[in-house]
Amino acid sequence: MEQKLSFELGAQVGADAHFGLIVLQSDETLEYEFAQVFSKPEWSLHTSRVKSGDEVTVETLAEMENDLTGAAGLFPKSARYDVVGYGCTSGTSVIGAKRIADLVRLGCHTTHVTEPVSALVAACKAMGVKRLAFLSPYIGEVSQTLRQVLVEQGLDITVFGSFQEQLEENVARITPSSVVSASQKLVSEQNVDALFLSCTNLQSFSIVEELEQSLQCPVLSSNLVLAWHMMTLAGMCSHRTDMGSLLREH
Repeated sequence: MEQKLSFELGAQVGADAHFGLIVLQSDETLEYEFAQVFSKPEWSLHTSRVKSGDEVTVETLAEMENDLTGAAGLFPKSARYDVVGYGCTSGTSVIGAKRIADLVRLGCHTTHVTEPVSALVAACKAMGVKRLAFLSPYIGEVSQTLRQVLVEQGLDITVFGSFQEQLEENVARITPSSVVSASQKLVSEQNVDALFLSCTNLQSFSIVEELEQSLQCPVLSSNLVLAWHMMTLAGMCSHRTDMGSLLREH
């Protein structure tokens, strides 16, 4: 005979902070790297996916605007978030940070919305960074749009380099050693305040500390600044000594 057993209802999983993350369908890196930072048992991190193109163009990036609210709507309906992050740097430059925030809020309950562009600007302000060396994996059309947005936000792109790759699956497989070599070539003898590694699909966490020691300047990546900004907006911190000066000092 089946017994009906009693139970109690408790609070939402994650006692201190609740995070949501919208990841591109084509992204293979962001969740992997975020797992290294958002690992505290007092925090919850829910993820959703948004439809995205296999090739990165201004047109495919713009198309994500149509699916962002639906992606945010796939988070648990009863959950309330401190911060929801949208994981696309170039997509933000095409769609716009405010439009992204509006679309995300139509799909879920959250206090803050951020993305890598707003996160980078906030990180640069916190660190006193004005002059950036900029490394992108993407074709010129996509990179130019993003650089223009950053310049409008008061940042100076002192030197720029790109792998000029259009396929997302290839971007996710660019080796960390390739990023190190390209960064050293790009920053060599340049007067910059920091290096920015653009794209959430580009592997970066394992090389940030090595690059900072080699280049003698802060190294910021899309995933690193997005993680930092989400934690900052939630009033949380995750000090690390192995992932660069942003998480170590700010």
